[in-house]
Amino acid sequence: MLASRLALVAVLAGLAAPAQAFTLDVIHLNDMHSRVESVGETGSTCPAEDEAAGECLGGAARVKTAIAEARAAAEAKGEPSIVLFAGDQFSGSLFFTTYQGQAEVELMNAMGFDAMALGNHEFDLGPEPLAKFVEKTEFPVVFGNVDAATDPRLGPLQKTGPLVLEVGGEKVGIVALTTTETPEIASPGPTVVFKDELATLNAQVAELQAQGVKHIIALTHLGDVADIALAAAAAPGIDAIVGGHSHTLFSNTAEGAAHPYPLMAEGQGGVKIPIVQAGEYSKYLGDLRLVFDDEGVVTEATGDVRLLDASVIPDAAMATRIQELAKPIEELKN
Repeated sequence: MLASRLALVAVLAGLAAPAQAFTLDVIHLNDMHSRVESVGETGSTCPAEDEAAGECLGGAARVKTAIAEARAAAEAKGEPSIVLFAGDQFSGSLFFTTYQGQAEVELMNAMGFDAMALGNHEFDLGPEPLAKFVEKTEFPVVFGNVDAATDPRLGPLQKTGPLVLEVGGEKVGIVALTTTETPEIASPGPTVVFKDELATLNAQVAELQAQGVKHIIALTHLGDVADIALAAAAAPGIDAIVGGHSHTLFSNTAEGAAHPYPLMAEGQGGVKIPIVQAGEYSKYLGDLRLVFDDEGVVTEATGDVRLLDASVIPDAAMATRIQELAKPIEELKN
């Protein structure tokens, strides 16, 4: 009799305690804009003497170190991680002027991204340079609401529908969205169509749910105001929004932050949806920790951005490669 009572107590205790079935670290970056070299506070290239004095931020070699450290920290806690890029790697430095995305894709491959959404600036030079970029990526570029089916170069590279990643024994769905203003603010040309963001999100979330995917992230290049509106209007199903485009700093600690990290936006049925963004120009790296219950509902969303200052030691191999890539740029400057 005592044994059966103890068993009943154990069962009831298990029912009372909400199960935390899955924890995921979402490491993210946005709007790097070809800041291959480190930058100053304003985002301009940092002089060598300022780098030596420890006054520079970001740059691809520093980002690589920070991503590796964030992944290692998650692994030490037994938590899986993914690394996402929320658009706009193109345009912004002489590296892009010189290499038109080829230097950037080489370095992004080495950083270890798991997925990328397209930003409007990826279309600044039309579909051709973007096609050459996508051809060389070693991670999925998620087209989302971007339809390039009729473009002869970009169309065959387009991955239609949402992305599903296998992470820590669970499926994580990624729905990418690019601003429909892109034809007005960039040069995608007539062969690329930008479909309605909300309709695309709802359709692709439904597609993921039909596949049994319970953990869904919207990877957006829409801006913070649009992301908040998207959270309010979207059908139930998205668990977080990782954004870009507005270069907005979300943080609980950094000076000048526009929103807390994460911003808990109101969704359908009163559900709170965490929204994050990591500023601009590789000065910050975001790390959002999501805890899900057995039903795939987010029970906890915490984290912050990390300032990539002199305390983050640039990856030595990547720093050497950047110096090699910079040689023709230095000749151009001279």
